[in-house]
Amino acid sequence: MALKEYWKKRDFKQTPEPSGKVLKKNAHRFVVQKHHASHLHFDFRLEMEGVLKSWAVPKGPSLDPADKRLAMHVEDHPVSYFDFEGTIPEGNYGAGTVMVWDLGTWEPLGDAHEMLEKGDLKFRLKGKKLKGDFVLARMRSRRPGSKGTEWLMIKKRDEAVQPGFDANSAKLDYSVLTKRSLAEIGGDAESRRWQSNRPVANATSKSRSGGKKSKNAWLADAIRKHDQNAVKTSTPSAKKKAAQKKAA
Repeated sequence: MALKEYWKKRDFKQTPEPSGKVLKKNAHRFVVQKHHASHLHFDFRLEMEGVLKSWAVPKGPSLDPADKRLAMHVEDHPVSYFDFEGTIPEGNYGAGTVMVWDLGTWEPLGDAHEMLEKGDLKFRLKGKKLKGDFVLARMRSRRPGSKGTEWLMIKKRDEAVQPGFDANSAKLDYSVLTKRSLAEIGGDAESRRWQSNRPVANATSKSRSGGKKSKNAWLADAIRKHDQNAVKTSTPSAKKKAAQKKAA
């Protein structure tokens, strides 16, 4: 993806987000931004090919190998987005509060471009919260028009493993840049958003004004479909059918 899609979605007279440009050099940095838009999620970004390759991770990255986190491949972001933290005004794409949840450097475990194209990107993170080896694996598309945007982010087994890790834990709700919580960054507006968006089921694909789908409804829809598929494949009957198929 090029920055053309990033620019197309935003009006930089209305949003404080940087317009940015494609750079010629890479510093191999990564950033994770906690983003309370129409649905609370985490944006995982790797500095690569002059931009930030980006994935929206609904439940956040995990240091537990047992967690296979859905990661939706989204448009490339400019490298200048690396330290963006603040509030995107209502009416703009991705409106809501953004926190720099983690940052550091990353090391590809192989040819980065080749792995990305193949859909099997292995890398090592050296961050303040996330450390160790991970893989981003592209899933086979089950939905028409998904265009290979559904990936899984999985922690590899190493010394950095933390069973039961929860990116949404209150003890991890702080910016590695400013030490502020998401509520502190968003101020009064964020406090109102937390109240209006509870429970998570309220983050639906409909907007408040007339039932039209919001600009970020795809994320809530993707989470719902992913969770439904996970339930179907984890039931005893599904496991029995899979075992029978394997035996045949």
